[in-house]
Amino acid sequence: MSFLKRLGFFIFGLSIGIVFLVFFFQNKSKETGTEFCYLPNCRVLKDLRSKSYSYSDEVTRMLANGEIDSLRIKDFFLHGDVDFKNSDTKSTPCKTYFIENETESGAMKTLKVTNCPTKIIIESIQ
Repeated sequence: MSFLKRLGFFIFGLSIGIVFLVFFFQNKSKETGTEFCYLPNCRVLKDLRSKSYSYSDEVTRMLANGEIDSLRIKDFFLHGDVDFKNSDTKSTPCKTYFIENETESGAMKTLKVTNCPTKIIIESIQ
């Protein structure tokens, strides 16, 4: 059997295996709600969503006045982009992250979050 024929069989089998894995992992993630976070932005947001949170006095005032609602804050943790350039990721024990998200009107808002080992504190919304 020539090299080109063996290479063709290999590529054919490899492509069938890749297609099978793609469908298998898509169905698995839909059933269990599992998401695969490999990029830093996804990993940070997933870590923040997994912890309990509290609000600073400023954010509590904004919630009471109706300037922002808790669903909008949760949207930051689902669809936000972490600004690693301005965030303090080296401090211990609590790291500070700035998360940007676009509102329905097209304006960009920034959420400042302090990420401690057991909980997060939502510091401000700008």
